[in-house]
Amino acid sequence: MNSDWEDRVAAAWAAFDTHAEEDAPAFRATIDALAAELPADSPLGAFERACAWDSTGHPDRAVPLYRQALDGGPAGLDRHKARRAKIQLASSLRNTGRAEEGVHLLAPELVAGSDELDDAVRACLALCLSSLGRDREGLSLVLGALAAHLPRYQRSMANYARLLVEPADE
Repeated sequence: MNSDWEDRVAAAWAAFDTHAEEDAPAFRATIDALAAELPADSPLGAFERACAWDSTGHPDRAVPLYRQALDGGPAGLDRHKARRAKIQLASSLRNTGRAEEGVHLLAPELVAGSDELDDAVRACLALCLSSLGRDREGLSLVLGALAAHLPRYQRSMANYARLLVEPADE
């Protein structure tokens, strides 16, 4: 996609972030119009539309669009947007009562190539686990992610995170 299109999408999101949800239908219409500039089967268009529905409180409408974006095949989303789509899809699945699907979607991301979305993967996965009553596992993920950002106690917090999910010694 060209940088002009990406710039216009970024501007639409910036305007939405500034004005929050004052006019969610108008925002979705703007994103729909931008997506319509792409081929009808564009994973990128589906992704942006999913994000718009999700961000305006309609995770149920976002789920099929995220799936469409992720099923886009070899001409699909770049790695960064695909990872964002997985995180956001898992969140939407959790919000629609399907947290187990979110866990299955995000668990492989824990061992995928590392990038700036690692903590978001862990945070969303922790929420999915918590929704399933697996709070210790979720807390372990969050503490493990937080440990790397602390000015001190990184090793201790990482160990505490690990001990939350390790079997107790007999």
